[in-house]
Amino acid sequence: MAAYLCPPAVIHGEHTVETSQIVAEVRGRHPHAAWASRIDGIAASTGIETRGWMLPLETAVAPGNGSGLPAAGIAPAREALAGDGFTEQDVDRVIAALEAIPAPQTVQERTAPAWAAVRSCGERAARGALQIAGLDTADVDCVITSHSTTPALPGLDVALANKLPLRSDVMLLPATQWACVAGTRSLALAADLVAADPDRVVLVVIAEALSTTYQPADDTLESLIVRLLFADTAVAAVVTGRPRPESVLRLDAAWHHTLPGTQDLHRLETREDGTHFVMDRRGPRAVQETVTAMWEWLRLRYQDDPGSWHPDVLLAHPGGTRVLEYMEQTMPDGWPSGLLDYSRDSYTSGNRGGAAVFDILRRAHDAGQEPGSRAVLYAAAPGLTATALEGQWL
Repeated sequence: MAAYLCPPAVIHGEHTVETSQIVAEVRGRHPHAAWASRIDGIAASTGIETRGWMLPLETAVAPGNGSGLPAAGIAPAREALAGDGFTEQDVDRVIAALEAIPAPQTVQERTAPAWAAVRSCGERAARGALQIAGLDTADVDCVITSHSTTPALPGLDVALANKLPLRSDVMLLPATQWACVAGTRSLALAADLVAADPDRVVLVVIAEALSTTYQPADDTLESLIVRLLFADTAVAAVVTGRPRPESVLRLDAAWHHTLPGTQDLHRLETREDGTHFVMDRRGPRAVQETVTAMWEWLRLRYQDDPGSWHPDVLLAHPGGTRVLEYMEQTMPDGWPSGLLDYSRDSYTSGNRGGAAVFDILRRAHDAGQEPGSRAVLYAAAPGLTATALEGQWL
C-alpha cells in the first residue's frame, strides 16, 4: 500500500460555545421536558465544556424571517376565518397575532450561512495543508472532499477547484455521505490512488458544520445530546505515493467493515426546519461490533508476531466515550495503556464527525512520536460502517 501522509491542517470553529450556554438555552425553551431535571448531569456526562462552531449559537436559535401565518397567505386565512363565523374585527386580531409569531428557520435559512462557512474554512484548511506539505495548488492531481452536514451541488470539491484555484485536469472526488468515517476512508482511498500512480498528489479536505443539526424546537432526549456533542471543524492533508521531507506517517494497510441491517441506527433527516441528526440508543453496541472486527483484522495481520506487536498510538473516532471505554476494555492483553489519550483529548472539545481523526492525528503529531512507532487509525459512521488504517510514524 505505502502511502505517505503529511501533517494535517486543522481549522476549529471560531465561535466558542460553552456547554453552560447550551444548557441555559435548552432549559429556557423546554422547561417541562421529561429530562429537564437531569439536564445538568447529562451535560456533565459528556465531558465537553466548550466547542467551536463556525457560526455563533445565536444564529442556530434565531427565528426565521417568516411568521406563524400559514404558508397559504393572508387572503385565504381571512376567507377561512370569515367563513367560520368570525367577525371582521376578530379576523383582524387573529391575523395580527399570527403574523407576530416568529416561524422557525427554513432549511435555506439554516444551510446557506453554514455552507458559506464550510467553503471558507475548507479553503483555509486546504491552503494550510499545502503549505505544510511544501506544495502549491499546481502540484495537486486529485482532491477528495467530504461535508455531510451542508448538502450542496456542486459541492466543496468544485468550490475548492475555483477558489484555490486548481488545475483544470485535477480529479475531483466528492464524498458527501461519509460523515464520521470521512477521515479514515478518505485516506484509504487516497492510498489506493497513489498506489496506482506513485507520482500522484492527493489533497483531502473535510469540512463539517455539525452545529446545523442544533434544532431548538426538538424536545427529545436524543436531540438534547446532539446539541451538547457536536463541534464544527475543517481539516485537510496531503497524501503522496513517495515520501517527502514533510511526510510524518506511512500508511501500510486499510480495512473496511459494514454491519448489515444497521442503516437506521444513526442518520440525518432533512425536515422543514433543517437537518436533524437522529440517534438510536442501540448505536454504541453496534459500533462496538466493528471494533471487535477490527481487533480480529489486526490479530490476523500480525498473527506471526502475536506476543510483541501492538500499536503505539490508536487514533480513534468511535463517536462517543462509551465506545472508547469499550475499546480499552477489549484491547488484547499486554497492550500499553494510554493508546487512546489523543482521542479522548480531542473529544473534550466536541465530536467533530468526519474531521475528528485528522484532529486527533494532529494532536499526536504535535506531541511528538518516535520514528518507527506504529499507529492505528479508526472511525465508524452511520450505516453502520467503519474504516481503519495501520501505519508507521516516520
